[in-house]
Parts: sequence; C-alpha cells; structure tokens
Amino acid sequence: MANFSKSNVPQFSVEVYQNAYLPEGGREVNAIVTVTSTGGGTTGGIPLAGSAPAPAHGPGRGPEAAVVLMVDCSGSMDYPPTKMRNARDATAAAIDALREGTRFAVVAGTHVAKDVYPGNGRLAVADQQTKAQAKEALRKLSAGGGTAIGTWLRLADRLLGTAEVGIRHGILLTDGRNEHEAPEDLRAALDSCAGRFTCDARGVGTDWEVKEVTAIAAALLGTADIVADPAGLAEDFTRMMENAMGKEVADVALRLWTPVGVEIRFVKQVAPTVADLTGRRTEAGPRAGDYPTGSWGDESRDYHVCVLVPEAGIGQEMLAARVSLILPDPSGAGAPQTLSQGLVRAVWTDDMVASTSINPQVAHYTGQAELAQVIQQGLDARKSGDFDGATAKLGRAVQLASASGNQDTAKLLSKVVDVVDAATGTVRLKAKVAEADEMTLETRSTKTVRVKK
Repeated sequence: MANFSKSNVPQFSVEVYQNAYLPEGGREVNAIVTVTSTGGGTTGGIPLAGSAPAPAHGPGRGPEAAVVLMVDCSGSMDYPPTKMRNARDATAAAIDALREGTRFAVVAGTHVAKDVYPGNGRLAVADQQTKAQAKEALRKLSAGGGTAIGTWLRLADRLLGTAEVGIRHGILLTDGRNEHEAPEDLRAALDSCAGRFTCDARGVGTDWEVKEVTAIAAALLGTADIVADPAGLAEDFTRMMENAMGKEVADVALRLWTPVGVEIRFVKQVAPTVADLTGRRTEAGPRAGDYPTGSWGDESRDYHVCVLVPEAGIGQEMLAARVSLILPDPSGAGAPQTLSQGLVRAVWTDDMVASTSINPQVAHYTGQAELAQVIQQGLDARKSGDFDGATAKLGRAVQLASASGNQDTAKLLSKVVDVVDAATGTVRLKAKVAEADEMTLETRSTKTVRVKK
C-alpha cells in the first residue's frame, strides 16, 4: 500500500488484493484494487464524529463547488398533481442542503431547457438570501410540455462551465421517457458532458425508462435510483446534495501502466456499484491509460483489474501492472499529481495449491459482477416472454445474492420470484409483479456489497 497527501486534497491509499501465482502457461492475472480517500472530514456530506473539515478550505467550508438542479416540468409531472409539488419540495430541500458559497442554478426541463434561477446563463452564490429566492422561483414551476433530457444536460454544462471551481455536479429528476429527442441526441449530449461534470439521476414514479436514467448516471459518473413514491423525493434529494457537498476533489483518474506484451482485458469498478470503465480509457503516455473515477469525498471504492501476461517458465516473476491514482493539474500546464499507487504481480509456480486458489476478494467481486449481469438478463428475458430463460437467470441471481450476503438485492429479487431454495437458485417467477418492484430491481441491480470480513 502506498499513499500521498497534500494540503488541498484528501489522502488516498491503494491496496491490491490478488493471488499472484500462476501455473505453467498461465496468463490471466486478476486483482482487486481498493482505493480509499480520507481526510476530508465528511462521509457522504455528513461530518465524521470528532473530525474537522480539511484545513485548506477554512472553518466549515469545503472546496469550491457548483451544482445545477434539473427538474422535469413536462406535462406528465401533473399526473398525479402531487408529483410536481413533491418535486418542488425536494428541490427546495436540496437547496437548503447547499453549503454557503456554493454556486448553483435551477433548470426547468421540458422539450426545451430553461434556467429559472438565477437566470440569464448565470449561477447564484448560495447564502440565506439566494436560497430563499431560488425556493420562491420553484413555487412558480408548473408542468407542461415534452421531455428532451439532452437539452437539460447541455444547459447544465454551459452553466457549470461559467464557474472556476473544483467540483461541478448535476442532479437530474425525470418522470418520463425521453420522447422528444432522438436517442442519438441524448447520447451526443452525454458524450459532450462526460468529464466536465458528474451527475446523479433519479426516476420518479414508474413511467420512465430505467436504461435511460442509468445510462445518464453511468456516463457522468453519478448515481441512479428510483423514487417510486414521490413523497420520498425530499429525503432522497437532501441525501444526494449532502453527498455532493462532501466531495473534496474531482477528476481523479485510475492510471494503469502495463509492461510490453501485457494485454488489458478489463477495468471495472465493482464497489459500491458495478461500472465497466474499460471503454473509457484515455491514453496517458507509453503503455499507460487513464480510467475516470469522478469526484471523491471520504469514501472507499473497489476496482477489478484483469490483464493477460506473456507466458513464462516456472520460477519467473514479473510486474503485471502498476495502478496509480492521478490528479491532473487544474491549469493543464503542470504535471499531474500521483496520489497513490499499487503493484499487480505475476509469479509462475508448479505448486498446484498456490496456483489454483482464488483470492477471496477476486472471487467475491467476480460473483457480484455476474449478479448484476444475470439480473439484467433475467429481467430482459421476462419482458420478452422467455420465462424459462428468466427463471434460470433470476435463479442464478438469487443463488449469488445469497452466497455473497447481498441481502438488499436478495430482498428485491424476492419481489419478482418465489424462492424455493436460495442455495441452489431454485425459483419460480411470480405471476404478478408490481411495476415499481421490477424497476427497483433493475435500477439497483449494479449495487454490490463489500467482502465479508
């Protein structure tokens, strides 16, 4: 484990868990890389007991941040009428959770996007007066029009781009499908915004498309969730904003350097959620590439790195990969900071016990990644009428959730299938499933649990 600390960033540490031993002819090397950030004084925006905020930010202050709240104001938000009221109340609660001095704006989203506060392409600075003004502007929001989420994101990007701050974040709420722009327009907007700000996305009710909302969060390195009952929005929005206010440093990259002859199979985040980062690599010099991880507060995440090394003889050893946490120079002129790094090794042995044992962390997260995959496959099969396929996949999901202790996912699965035997994955599809239960399982399918100690 190595770490690096500097006054204006939290302290990062990297730990590598792996079985480095390969049999003769063995090539695949797997490692779980645990990255931990400490020293910001917050966890998810809530102060740690007995801790103080990082001194670099002054008393009671975090790093400079900007947040844009995007509220769906399409016509469907009027059905039922309480939905729009709950959305206004939730956005007001999030505004209350803004740290003093944070730049912010509110965007009303329909088939067009309008910055309703403070307006004129500007950001307000959060204080008692501007928060009150923003909440007054919220009271005037009404439902009407269509849904074109790409336009909301592009306006948020323009607004956030006016702020010289370290943390740029969006919160997006929708209740319907993105019906008033082509899918490629939303994809182009996400490609344009990726790396410029992070964004949490929420679907309220059950008339929205899970894959659209989760794609937004995945592209912009945020979280996705369902709020089936609009009455739960205020609590969820407050928690999201507190988490955003707890971020201390943005744009941290996981840099993977590999020797000549080593191939990268994949790089995935595996906790707290599964997210495949393999296709998001940007080159960072000879045999090195950066994978985006977004913004960090006081938290820990796990990544699964899988590489193929050249064949070697018994007794030989090599460095399979070097994993570093990189923080770019904000000005773009200086060299990036290396916050921490760890090493992935390969050792060839004729000891069968050593070379065939699977590291517990690698085994656990391989199962968690499979769990997310089979839930998606099972739900897709169910929707298409392939009930045998759905039963097999969701049965395997029940088996994996039970074996790994992922009780939250097991509870969600039990609302879609009747569990006969969790250990063997024997299940029956329920004849009737509430739409909210199915959407909740799909939306939260990528959430994982850490390795049981």
